[in-house]
Amino acid sequence: MPAETTHLRVDARQNRDRIVTSAREAFAADGLDVSMTEIARRAGVGVATLYRRFPTKEALVREVFAEQLEACTGEVHRAAADPDPWRGFCRVVEKLCEMQARDRGFSAAFLSAFPDAVPVDEMRARAEEAFAGVVERAKGIGALRPDFTVDDLMLVLMANNGLVGDSVDAAVAASRRLVAYFLQAFQARDTLPPPVRLGLRDALG
Repeated sequence: MPAETTHLRVDARQNRDRIVTSAREAFAADGLDVSMTEIARRAGVGVATLYRRFPTKEALVREVFAEQLEACTGEVHRAAADPDPWRGFCRVVEKLCEMQARDRGFSAAFLSAFPDAVPVDEMRARAEEAFAGVVERAKGIGALRPDFTVDDLMLVLMANNGLVGDSVDAAVAASRRLVAYFLQAFQARDTLPPPVRLGLRDALG
């Protein structure tokens, strides 16, 4: 392979890595509203270069959060496999909220609908199905209140999404305390008013 061609491929890979890194940092700090132009500026590349690598913003978002999406669904499946249903339920709620508190862009990416994002949609559907199983197992041992529904997780995420701290550590600490309150309320006790049907995207307001 000619040295010039090798250099171009290395340069292209470095540009791509800088774009993904800059986008991840921008989304984490400011959410998904950061413009492609701003991401290109942070990465030190031209806008045309960015669009050659990622023709749409949705494509860039999917690339940036691919690992986090896998981690999110993995947490749900680990909870479903936990021999202690209540521990599994608590763990998945805690972990999802911590991910949300650490990265402002992650929850938006996980909860958003992207055109033609079949792998993302399938991953999200599997996570929802697995979480429904976690809920039923926790109810089955009498640990989780019988009137809890999967939609109630959206209430938790909506509340958790509103936490803003002076630092990531502060936001995570506040999230842990908020989730602890919720988990105490979710233990089998008195009944609640009827549940409200909420879609995933409602969690972002």
